[in-house]
Amino acid sequence: MTDDFVECPEVSGKTIQSLRIYNDTGDGTELLIDLTDGTSFSFNLAVKPVAEAAVIRSGIGEPEVLHRYNFE
Repeated sequence: MTDDFVECPEVSGKTIQSLRIYNDTGDGTELLIDLTDGTSFSFNLAVKPVAEAAVIRSGIGEPEVLHRYNFE
């Protein structure tokens, strides 16, 4: 797997029966694809807050990042 895409070989070559997009402001947006063989493909997109912190040295020009903190 590369960072450019995610391959979904389990869905390749299957026939789509229906495609629905659900917009849910609480959990995000869901794409649901029902396939003719009785399986479904679900994709959820949710926007989550991001926390960033760093120790920097500022002065003339671009600030120098001395240390970054990760919150993942």
